Amino acid sequence: MLVNSIDVLEAASRQHYAVGHFNINNLETIQAIMAAATAKRSPVILAVSKSAAKYGGLANLVALVRLASEKADIPVILNLDHGPDFALAKDCIDAGFTNVMIDTSKYPYEENVRLTREVVAYAHPRGVTVEAEIGALAGTEDNISVEEKDARYTKLEEAVSFARDTQIDSLAIAIGTAHGVYKAAPQLDFDRLSAIHQAIPDVPLVLHGSSGVPADDLREAIRRGIAKINIDTDLRQAFLAAVQQKMAAEPDSVDIRAILGAGRDAIQRTVESKIDIFGSANQA
Repeated sequence: MLVNSIDVLEAASRQHYAVGHFNINNLETIQAIMAAATAKRSPVILAVSKSAAKYGGLANLVALVRLASEKADIPVILNLDHGPDFALAKDCIDAGFTNVMIDTSKYPYEENVRLTREVVAYAHPRGVTVEAEIGALAGTEDNISVEEKDARYTKLEEAVSFARDTQIDSLAIAIGTAHGVYKAAPQLDFDRLSAIHQAIPDVPLVLHGSSGVPADDLREAIRRGIAKINIDTDLRQAFLAAVQQKMAAEPDSVDIRAILGAGRDAIQRTVESKIDIFGSANQA
């Protein structure tokens, strides 16, 4: 069943587990993620980026997710991932998304607040929850100095004021993760995370860029207050590796379903393993 994020993430925050946010792009990714969450009896977040919406079509992806969620007796959140502006957030809300992330963290604080409040004002009366971001995640090529880290990571005071000024439902913070493929294990600022969680305990915290982060670090982040964890690159890598292996083993095959099915099965295994790490199994 499709739900917004309020009860799901608040429960995760209280009970010290995290709900997985997994990006979708097509039928196979939806099938894999839903099969894994259903098998594990876990709440789950299916996420659509701007590029995925362009590729798959907003209405098409919503229809597929709605059908899958109706057949599954688990809470399912359909989320816009890193929405860059009000226009896309509005389109997603109108199309049937139950949560949207507005990411205007690249702008100065006051502008980030203004743009985020605009989305909240449209979303909340329609029963849709909102995630936003304060701070800036590094790119995987970045070599961040101590001074740069302090400038880009989420500041405690800004996290508190941003949550208060925007009335968002969840907050993505920057504590050392990055989008893409890591060349070395990231060093997470757990003390910063603990301080933010203690200051705004009623706002579920979100960790982006979590593909490739060691399992023990994810568990520690959850222990210190993370309630939602975003995974994308790990799914892509699992899918592509399985498809390449299938095609290498059967080079003459023209069975598209078997080839893509191998990738789908690999994503399901990956999602199930993440759910075990996040502790959300049997929380549906």
